[in-house]
Amino acid sequence: MLKVYDVLGNEITSLVEAKQNPGTYEVEFKGENLPSGVYFYKLESGRNSVVKKMSLIK
Repeated sequence: MLKVYDVLGNEITSLVEAKQNPGTYEVEFKGENLPSGVYFYKLESGRNSVVKKMSLIK
C-alpha cells in the first residue's frame, strides 16, 4: 500500500492498494491540483511500514 498525506495527516491519495509481488515498481504521482508544500508518503509491506517526507514545488 502506498498513500500520500498532507502535513495535517489527511490522506490525499492512495497510489497503490493491491498486493504486489516482489520486484521493482514505478508509480507516477501527479500533484497538479495540490498546492506547493510538504507532503508525506507511507509505504506498507506486510508488517513493515516506512513514512518519508517529500516537497512538491510548482
